[in-house]
Amino acid sequence: MSYFPNIGKINYEGAKSTNPYAFKFYNPEEKIGGKTMEEFLRFGVAYWHTFTADLSDPFGTGSAVRSWDKFSGMDAAKARVEAAFEFFEKLGVPYFCFHDVDIAPEGDSLKETYQNLDTIVAMIKDYMKDSKTKLLWNTANNFTNPRFLHGAASSNNADVFAYSAAKVKKGLEIGKELGAENYVFWGGREGYETLLNTDMKLEMDNLGRFFHMAVDYAKEIGFDAQFLIEPKPKEPTTHQYDFDVATGYAFLQHYGLQDHFKFNIEANHATLAGHTFEHELRYARVNGMLGSVDANQGDPLLGWDTDEFPTDLYSTTLAMYEIIKNGGLGRGGLNFDAKARRGSFEPEDLFHAHIAGMDAFAIGYKVAQKLIDDKVLDGVIENRYRSYTEGVGKDIVEGKTDFRKLEEHALSLNEIKHESGRLEHIKATLNQYLLRAYAE
Repeated sequence: MSYFPNIGKINYEGAKSTNPYAFKFYNPEEKIGGKTMEEFLRFGVAYWHTFTADLSDPFGTGSAVRSWDKFSGMDAAKARVEAAFEFFEKLGVPYFCFHDVDIAPEGDSLKETYQNLDTIVAMIKDYMKDSKTKLLWNTANNFTNPRFLHGAASSNNADVFAYSAAKVKKGLEIGKELGAENYVFWGGREGYETLLNTDMKLEMDNLGRFFHMAVDYAKEIGFDAQFLIEPKPKEPTTHQYDFDVATGYAFLQHYGLQDHFKFNIEANHATLAGHTFEHELRYARVNGMLGSVDANQGDPLLGWDTDEFPTDLYSTTLAMYEIIKNGGLGRGGLNFDAKARRGSFEPEDLFHAHIAGMDAFAIGYKVAQKLIDDKVLDGVIENRYRSYTEGVGKDIVEGKTDFRKLEEHALSLNEIKHESGRLEHIKATLNQYLLRAYAE
């Protein structure tokens, strides 16, 4: 049975193509900086948005038309596996990601949930034998079920802590069995609604204990995956303990976990935290903590997590600039944690959305590499901070001065001269590079 009978293999046809089922800029075989686009971008499909979610939102029920939704329970779960691998094959994507409840329904008991997972994991493993698509990462959904209404590892209820640990234990075992390259922790409800009834220290200490247990168990079973934390500031809680990269990094350092984790950074979460996507990537990169990316974008006119497919070329270019400067994403990738709009409800829209996102990052990749090769931004920054390469500035950087010497220098100054930051010129230059990419 085909779940997408009217769609064939998606191929690269170039910028002038008018075929809606073709890549215009993403050429998986094209080499940039010594690696093919497929090798460097490492695109992934999010199982939850693409095959499980129904396009519902806080104000409306689901609108998605999916042929596998005629089934229910485990029959639906099996049909989704079939649809997923047909989609992966036709899109030509190298990776996918999932939460445990995306692939198999929860049972009436944890034991039954495990049995459901075992059945579907065996099916996925069998499909992976004949597929080039691998598991980028998996994770446990410890936030949707009402049992997690007060949190998971940060819950006030020790039984919930234990239940959450059991789910993550199973997730680590599944990750090992399917060869996951990473394992993600997203604390969907690891935070608080109000401090009036919250023991913040106990909750954060317990979260730290939970992560250490996960590290220990992964070592015990020989699961050599990169652990990733995915920051998010709010929604559903008022404040989440992994608010942004800076907060998450401080948490990891405080609990001695910084050598075991990196960050999975989502664009829409960055903007909800009041940052740009590239800010979060830069902060992680300069601290050696950039691990993977959830590629999407938010709507600036809406204050919630809209998870749109990334089409903003300015954003994808600046994101790829950081990723290239990072030397790539290592074992991580660009996972499309994004969903088609509620009005884009037909199965074909799943292809249109992914093609748009993959093309947007391909353009960003090409432009960012050109900016780096031409030292456009590097040159601007080197020139702007050149005062720290000589004289008193060099002494500051090398730790060869103190307040007394700096005061002596300051007293000798007649005036302090500034130079323009030329921001408008820099942005105009960036636009030039973006337009050249299309022309080429």
